[in-house]
Amino acid sequence: MKTILLAMAATLGVATTAMADDYPNRPIRVIVPFPAGQASDTIVRLVGDQLGRRLGQPIVVENKPGAGGNLGTEQGARAAADGYTLTIATAALPISKLVYRKLAYDPVKDFDPVTLMTVTPLVLVTRPDLPVNSVKELVELARKTPGKLTFASSGLGTSHQLSSELLKALADVDILHVPYRGSAPAHLDLMSGRVDMMFDNIVPVTPHIQSGKLKALAVTTKERAPAMPGVATMAESGYASFEAVAWFGVLAPAGTPAPIVDKLSREINAVLKMPEVNAKLVSMGANVTGTSPAEFRGFMAAEINKWVPVVQRAKIVID
Repeated sequence: MKTILLAMAATLGVATTAMADDYPNRPIRVIVPFPAGQASDTIVRLVGDQLGRRLGQPIVVENKPGAGGNLGTEQGARAAADGYTLTIATAALPISKLVYRKLAYDPVKDFDPVTLMTVTPLVLVTRPDLPVNSVKELVELARKTPGKLTFASSGLGTSHQLSSELLKALADVDILHVPYRGSAPAHLDLMSGRVDMMFDNIVPVTPHIQSGKLKALAVTTKERAPAMPGVATMAESGYASFEAVAWFGVLAPAGTPAPIVDKLSREINAVLKMPEVNAKLVSMGANVTGTSPAEFRGFMAAEINKWVPVVQRAKIVID
């Protein structure tokens, strides 16, 4: 009996390896659970173009926005575990596990991590005419006018909202949250003066900062961002424990054969190392990472733990 089981295991292993060798033999769909034009969409299209050439099959990007990213992510979780449907994960994924009372999928159990592609700072930006030029001045203004200042976010329970909640907690200030359906409409209202401030990914706000339509006060990483060396960090601004990042990774449905996951991870990481791709990502403000599946799994677990106290203090619950 033991011999039979060993033979079956060996046969299965050979079949799985053969499956990976033959993979892919048709187009690969990549679900981006956010609108076109956002950082996640920009990065996946850049990487996907070169990935498709390496794999010899088209990478078809599908934007499936809705419910703070949960609509598209749920579709990715329910897809066949064959490597032909991948999902882009962002910092919103582990946060969803904490803030949604009813979530139709489990961000941890329903996915196999493939690779963490990039980590990028968030930038604290304000409308250009807000009479502050530093985090210290912003906090002073908030204390003088409690409940009067407003911060925008790309939606309830996003890293943008939680970063603002973290600042509110550390500085002990009262600032009103105004959620939007995505960053683009929030940017429009911020530039027009309808809202006062926002934490957002460095990638989409950089052009607005360079044009003078938004004012940058600080970045949220421990070190200054190479793309914005003149902008202080939150730590330099008096909040040593403040650290928050946007990140973008690739997930496969749980149960996807390990050889396929490993192959995808290797190929995507190879694309990230291509000089033209790497240079473009860095110019956008992204820190290129490229990890093993196991490293990405550990990263997501750490992200969940980091935001637990912030969510609890702010009492963020979404039905």
